This record gives sequence, structure tokens and C-alpha cells, in this order.
Amino acid sequence: MIMERDMRDTVDAVVVGAGFAGLYALHRLRGLGLSTRVFEAGSGVGGTWFWNRYPGARCDVESLDYQYAFSPELLDEWRWSERYPRQGEILAYLEHVADRFALRPDIELNTRVSGAAFDEETSRWEVETEAGGHVSARFLIMATGCLSAARVPDLPGLDSFAGRWFHTGSWPHEEVDFTGQRVAVVGTGSSGVQSIPVIAQQADQLVVFQRTPSFSVPAVNEPLDVEAARRQHGTPMQRRARARVSIGGLPYPEHEGSALEMSDEERTRHLEERSRMGGLAMYGAFSDVMVDQDANAAVVAFFHDKIRERVDDPAVAERLLPRDYPFGTKRVCVDTGYYETFNRDNVTIVDVRESPIEEITPRGLRVGGVEHEVDAIVFATGFDAMTGAVTAVDLRGRAGASLAQKWSAGPRTYLGLAVAGFPNLFLVTGPGSPSVLSNMVVSIEQHVDWIADAIAHVRDSGAACIEATVAGEDAWVDHVDEVASSTLVHRANSWYLGANVPGKPRVFMPYMGGVGPYAQRCDEEARGGYAGFALTPTDRR
Repeated sequence: MIMERDMRDTVDAVVVGAGFAGLYALHRLRGLGLSTRVFEAGSGVGGTWFWNRYPGARCDVESLDYQYAFSPELLDEWRWSERYPRQGEILAYLEHVADRFALRPDIELNTRVSGAAFDEETSRWEVETEAGGHVSARFLIMATGCLSAARVPDLPGLDSFAGRWFHTGSWPHEEVDFTGQRVAVVGTGSSGVQSIPVIAQQADQLVVFQRTPSFSVPAVNEPLDVEAARRQHGTPMQRRARARVSIGGLPYPEHEGSALEMSDEERTRHLEERSRMGGLAMYGAFSDVMVDQDANAAVVAFFHDKIRERVDDPAVAERLLPRDYPFGTKRVCVDTGYYETFNRDNVTIVDVRESPIEEITPRGLRVGGVEHEVDAIVFATGFDAMTGAVTAVDLRGRAGASLAQKWSAGPRTYLGLAVAGFPNLFLVTGPGSPSVLSNMVVSIEQHVDWIADAIAHVRDSGAACIEATVAGEDAWVDHVDEVASSTLVHRANSWYLGANVPGKPRVFMPYMGGVGPYAQRCDEEARGGYAGFALTPTDRR
């Protein structure tokens, strides 16, 4: 056993994933003088933006906010072309970062990590890859992404389909041409809302299979005018400074009074102003939307009116109205021409809430006894969010305990950063942190910086391990649930709760307390000597 371990590669840290989180983690750990190996399953860097290449793929956070802020030189030299960056441009940016900071030599592409076990004798993680590779590391950082484990619905007959089928989260790298084809899109969440308008322009016929309508806000995308953006929100560093103390990691004005304290005319005028801003500015319109059902209903009514304005056929418009969950309790989408797409003669919508898809046939999809014949199927059915990419790796902590088993009733973390029983393991934007409720790049930088500082503290204090305590973890899990329960989020069957994955426990996974307050809590933890953690001295390994 000892001989085998000595023959393995040995590094200070292993990072799993080479997206925004993995690249920055490598940069920061290098800055500490730590030898680091990054394993990436894809054939290129980019993480989410390497895999998500579906038609219309674009970020719903503005370009000037969806970028690193750790390097002023990088901010100065990179130029975005549009207000909202498309997938290809984000990927090019991340490739530039990998080259700009010479990160590639420490990244192993086409390498999927299959498992990692903590060796209590040596206080090291023994990491294994699917190809049979081994590496021993003191620290293990899971930078696997919150939306990276694509979920294809378990529909009978899928293998029998004679055409091609795709998932938006793992799109082919070669161009997919739908010209002249009959195409089905299953799902109307974020990727469906983005891809449907683009596919409709190409396909001969498009059939949209919708279970739950989404709230979607016009992006108001346009070529990026940097000077105009600076006049509105300041320089990139000024924008980032506001984002870091905000609720959602965005620089927009937030929570401008109660929706119920305004007259109907004032409230509508304010929502119109937010709507003209485009994108996610709508989130911060009022202080009580996420906690008061009446305030939320006023915003829902505004959205319903907007959808009816954009869709010509009243019957179709009614199908597109979100009715059975409050605004903001599912992910709000950002679109370009989504609702108007249903005005096209070649687009139809099928409601699968009352009559779910029964099966995939060789020629198409059967719903309510009716077969819809298509040449291609696009599944815009989302991900096993927040936990799926982590539990896909067989992680074993103290005494061989399985992380997947520990999370079988729902994820348990301390601050979304660490797990009791799993020493020297860190999660980037894990469950229990703001993560998917925020601008991910802001949250990623905050997490990676905190993790790097914690590792430096362990090293400098001469400890062998840092590990979340059971008491700290229990208290944090209770706090995350308490904050979520004070809002309306449990009134929706959302992927925030794992409701899109059959058998997954219904636990609200992200932290609702906001980016700024959360970062302050993390800073207090570090300043207080990591009271929620146990540091194991080297001589007690």
C-alpha cells in the first residue's frame, strides 16, 4: 500500500473542473506556491460554456459583470462585443484567461475524476480518474459547477427514435442544421427560452412541449457601448464593488420600497422602468416581492399583461402565463423574442402538464394518445443542479463515509464550502451558498479567495487538516432552511428544490440571504479563527 502510494503523482492540491471556478482556483493556489493539478472532463477549458453550445446560448448576466475582477490588467485588455455575452464569446474569454495566465500546463483535459478517498493515516486525498490515473493531494477542491450534470428525462422508447436527439447542456461541437426539419423542443426553462426563437427561424416546423411556463424578461440586448455603461453603472471595478455587497451579485439598484405601499399606477410605472432596463434588474424591483404573496401577485399580474401584449393569439398567450407559482421562486429567464416566436405560423405549443409525454416513438413523441412526428428532438430539461456533478464523483471521507450517502436526504454543508467528515475538501459555490441565486462569477471569486485564504491559514498554522464541525454544519443547514422558509420559495416545484429530478429529496439548496450578507458571514468565520471548523495538528494525523 505504501509503495503504491509513493509511486503515484503527488501534489498539494487537486481541482476538479476547468470552468470559471477551476481556472481561478488554479491561479490563486499557484499564488500560494502550491503545486496544483486540474482535471477537466472536456477536451477544452470553459466548464459550462464549453458544453452549452445550443442555438441562442447566452449569459443572462451582463458582460461587464460576468467577468473576473481579480486582475485590473485583464479588465482593461478584454473587450466584449455585446451587452449580454453569447456562449462563443464567453468561451473565447476563458480560453484567453487560460493563456494569459499560463494555466494550461497544469490542466489535464479529457480526464474525468471518478473518485477520491481521504486517507486518515496521511491526511491526503487519493484521487482516481476513469482512465485509471492516480494522484495524491493534500487538498481537494470541487469546482464542478452547479449546472453541469445534464438531465435527460427517462422516457420510454427514446432509444427507438429514428431521428437525432440533443440535450442543450451537452450540445455537439459541430454545427447542427435544422433547416427543413420538424423539430420538437421539450422544456421551456432558460435554455428552452433561449433556443426556441433561434430554432424556429431555421426549422420547417417547431413543436414546443411545455409543462410549466416560465417568467421571462426581455434582455434588451445590443452592441456594447462601454462609455454608456460606465455612465449608468460606473467602471467595471465600481460595478463589482456594488455587486459584492448586493443581494444578487449585480450592480443594479435593489429593493426600492414595498410594492403594496405604491398606487397601482406608481407600481406599474416602476415595473415598466425596470422592464426597459432589461434582464435581471426586475429581481430588485421591490423589497417585499419574495416574502409577501400580495406583493408578488402584483408583479405576476404585470408579467401576465406583458405576455398578452407580446402574443397575438389569446389562447396561446394564456398557455404561456405562469400561474401556479410566485414570481422569482423559479429561475426568471432572459429572452430575445421568445414570446413573439409563438406568433410564427411554423410554431405550435403542446401542454404536457395535464397529459404528459407518454413515450418516444420511432417517429416522434406521443402525448395524450396523439403522435407528433418530428425529425429531431431537443431536450431543454435542465440539470441535476448543485449536487449532481459533485455526487457523480465517488467521494469518501473519514472511515470511508460516502458523500452521496451523507447527502441522500439532502445536501449538508457548512457555508456551502465544506462538509463535516471530509477534511481538506472544499466546494466552490456549493449547496448552502448563494451560488445559482447570484451572479456566479462574483460568488466564484468570493469562494475561491476564501478557500485560498483558509488553505494558507492551515499551512501557516502547521495544521494537517481543516474540517467543518458537525455543530457548525447543523447550525448552518438550519439557518439556510430558516431563511428560505421565510420566503415564498417553497411554493414552487423548482430545480432549486431538486423537483426536476425524480427521487431527489426536496430541499431548498441555495442560500437566500444574499451575496453581500453571506460574504460578510464568511469573513467573520475567518476573522474569528474558523470557529466552525476543527484544525487537526500535524502530530495527531
